[in-house]
Amino acid sequence: MAVQLGDIAPDFVQESTEGTIKFHDWIGDKWAVLFSHPKDFTPVCTTELGAVAKLKPEFEKRNVKVIGLSVDPVTDHRKWAQDIQDTQGAALNFPLLGDADKKVSNLYGMIHPNANDTLTVRSVFVIGPDKKVKLTITYPASTGRNFDEILRVIDSLQLTANHKVATPVNWKDGQDCIIVPSLSDEDAKKLFPKGWKALKPYLRVTPQPNR
Repeated sequence: MAVQLGDIAPDFVQESTEGTIKFHDWIGDKWAVLFSHPKDFTPVCTTELGAVAKLKPEFEKRNVKVIGLSVDPVTDHRKWAQDIQDTQGAALNFPLLGDADKKVSNLYGMIHPNANDTLTVRSVFVIGPDKKVKLTITYPASTGRNFDEILRVIDSLQLTANHKVATPVNWKDGQDCIIVPSLSDEDAKKLFPKGWKALKPYLRVTPQPNR
């Protein structure tokens, strides 16, 4: 069964470049991004891991921990880390899971047999402090991910978890939001003292409430 939105993220114990990871314990009270890459010593993956290393302060600012995975062993990960630093100008600063037994890959459905029956695709799982899956994205092996987009989505997930708003198309942190349709105008007045602009009865635009 595929891991779906709202599911409890499967727990596991697996070795990584930073020692044994007990996944739910490792997440603790933070958010987490678990992302797989097809194989070590491959070009697109090298660029991705370098980018994530550079963005680590941005993830930390959002109370997010990041962890990578491939079906290669941890010994390969450690050798590959030097290539990442040499070519991307950033040292690996987050754990990479070794998943040679494919235990985690199978738990999360990261191997798509019609794409490749042995290697993981580029899966992304954003997991909340409640250990529930908040976002899944799957890219093919040939396309590198946009981690700025993943940060943008985390901003939206964290905002909408705490306020009765949704975020419109192409929204970025600091921009106007949409009051959820299930909230009456009367209740909205209590929660949104800055007011809103009603483009339609179901489309009420308001300034971002935590700004």
